[in-house]
Amino acid sequence: MGFQERDNKKHPLLKSFSFACQGIMEAVRTERNIKIHFALAAIVVFFGWYFSLNGMEWLFILAAIAGTITLELINSAIERVVDLVTDQIHPLAKQAKDIAAGAVFIYAIFSIIVGLIIFLPKFGL
Repeated sequence: MGFQERDNKKHPLLKSFSFACQGIMEAVRTERNIKIHFALAAIVVFFGWYFSLNGMEWLFILAAIAGTITLELINSAIERVVDLVTDQIHPLAKQAKDIAAGAVFIYAIFSIIVGLIIFLPKFGL
C-alpha cells in the first residue's frame, strides 16, 4: 500500500479540506506577499461590484485572482521545502526559489493586464 493510499484511509475528505484551509491560513499569517495578493483581490472585487462587471469580466477577474494566489501558495510551499532540505546557500536551492517566484511574477503581470483591459474603460480611460 502506497503512502497516498494510507493517507487517504487515515483522513476522510472533510479532514483533507481542513488541512488545505489550515495551509491557506498559515500562508496568510506568515507570508507578506499572500497578504498583499488578498488585499489587492479585495480591492479588485470591490471595484468589480461597483462597476457591475458582466459574467465574462468576472470570469477573467476571478481567474486572475485565483491563479495569482494559487501560484503564490505553491511558491511559498516550494520555499519551505527547499528550506527544509538545506540550510546552506546552494545554487540549485536558489534556482528553485527564483523559478517559483518567476512563475508568480509572470501570472501577476497577466493579472494586471487583465485588470487594465477590464477596468480602464470603466474609469473612462
